[in-house]
Amino acid sequence: MFNTVLVNGPGGDPCVYLEMKYRRRALLFDLGDLQLLPSRNILKVEHICVSHTHMDHFIGFDQLVRICLGRNRQIALYGPPGFLDQVGSRLRAYTWNLVEQYVNEFNIIATEFDPRGQMTTRRFSCRRGFRVEDEDERGIFDGSLFADRYFSLQAAFLDHRIPCLAFRAEEKRRINIRKDALGEEGLPVGPWLNGLKDCLVNDCPPDYPVRIWWKNAAGSLLERWAPLGALADRIVKVTPGQKIAYVTDALYSADNAAIIVDLARDADILYIEGSFLDAEADLAAGKYHLTARQAGALAREAGVKRMILFHFSPKYRGREDQLIAEANAAFNGHSDQREAL
Repeated sequence: MFNTVLVNGPGGDPCVYLEMKYRRRALLFDLGDLQLLPSRNILKVEHICVSHTHMDHFIGFDQLVRICLGRNRQIALYGPPGFLDQVGSRLRAYTWNLVEQYVNEFNIIATEFDPRGQMTTRRFSCRRGFRVEDEDERGIFDGSLFADRYFSLQAAFLDHRIPCLAFRAEEKRRINIRKDALGEEGLPVGPWLNGLKDCLVNDCPPDYPVRIWWKNAAGSLLERWAPLGALADRIVKVTPGQKIAYVTDALYSADNAAIIVDLARDADILYIEGSFLDAEADLAAGKYHLTARQAGALAREAGVKRMILFHFSPKYRGREDQLIAEANAAFNGHSDQREAL
């Protein structure tokens, strides 16, 4: 299950923290200022999706490195063309003459994508002073960034006068424990349920034995076993996984609109920029940004369940409610859904 937070609010540096509840895993959409994100949360981050490297989207990189130094961490970063050199430049700005003495290993695995369908991955290792000593890995980019048995990440390019990435995180499926059924079966709540979920995620056979364990009032460990299939039939409900989409810094054009709608289709939550009121659509277009009305119309067309507007221009400080109201009006169908392109 995904929990998400817009770290700096709708007017601050873009950064969305997405945590996988119960698994102590997290990812970031964009890498704006991280001061408001607790270190304990940053240390759960395994993947960072960077739309582009304008300062407000990437300024948090140094703080991320600072917090992870001296710890066993491996973080995958994804970004647009030129991203590898920009990551390397940030790391080369510091002196690393003592890191060979570190016991723990901190690695950054950075991948940049090209609109022509190419991807290049480079490894930066703390204990080697973040020097690049291995050959880059090259491959084909088909829109997929990452996938494991729990979730996947996808990306698409938008036009921000430079290539800018939009992202979607998609949970494979959600395995819900029916607590009422636990009580009816006389089964305890506890960590054993994570093992049950892992068995289901890994498609273990129905006769696979599941260990049910708990401690009694005296602190003694008790256990019993049950076949996976029969147990799941009684206490588990499987539902489609969540989809979270993230769209920022894009010109309102026919091409961009089609890409955004496709990426965000049926998302549970769409984080989408709405930098200006529609009365300033020309200004927004000149800066390659969406208006609030355009954002709401795109969210409606994509059929998303919930829209969260962000990345407001500083000129609207104190008037944020106007942007939100305009976006919601378009999202709810109270204004034209899509202006002529």
